[in-house]
Amino acid sequence: MAENGAKLVDGTVRSFLDSLASESPAPGGGSVAALAGALAGALVAMVGRLTLGRKKYAAVEAEMRVVVDRAEELRKRLTALVDADTEAYNRVAAAYGLPKESAEEKSVRTRAIQAGLRAAAEVPLEVCRACVEVLSLAEDAAENGNTNAASDGKVAALLAAAGFEGAAANVAINLSSMDDSEFRTQAEKALQELRGKVGEHSSNVHESLARRAGLPV
Repeated sequence: MAENGAKLVDGTVRSFLDSLASESPAPGGGSVAALAGALAGALVAMVGRLTLGRKKYAAVEAEMRVVVDRAEELRKRLTALVDADTEAYNRVAAAYGLPKESAEEKSVRTRAIQAGLRAAAEVPLEVCRACVEVLSLAEDAAENGNTNAASDGKVAALLAAAGFEGAAANVAINLSSMDDSEFRTQAEKALQELRGKVGEHSSNVHESLARRAGLPV
């Protein structure tokens, strides 16, 4: 959230960029990654809507309606994660600022830091999962959607992939300071599996758009 308690996503684009460019470490790359995913979801929804109701695409009407509905759900979730990432960072920062004079204070501080780090890893991990799903929808849109919006579909795929990689970097940086080896192993395995899907979906999107609309791979 912004310093005054207002949600970042409720402000203007200019105010968000001003906050991002300031000396404050939050919002930062994690929120931007979530925003990239949300923008990708919005573009996929747009491509879907530009396909619905066109006689040329009547055969894929039902499929595109599903794409639009799910893209909207993901857009809204990723939009919420823009602020969630900043809140998670602020929680970690607050934990590091706790007193550490006595043994009890050190124990409380350590537990708070570890809890904060886990939340700060879980939020971008959710962003990663959502971005992969957006990419999957972008693949459907690239294969069956309105070719007049092909470049929009390509931008959606690029943004979703970028959102994944940005969020994955934030997962990794938080995992590196965590004591919970089991959670760390599970998260690293999840990221590896998701990254494979990113490559597959991205390749399929760009190949479909090259074949159908003449866009470069």
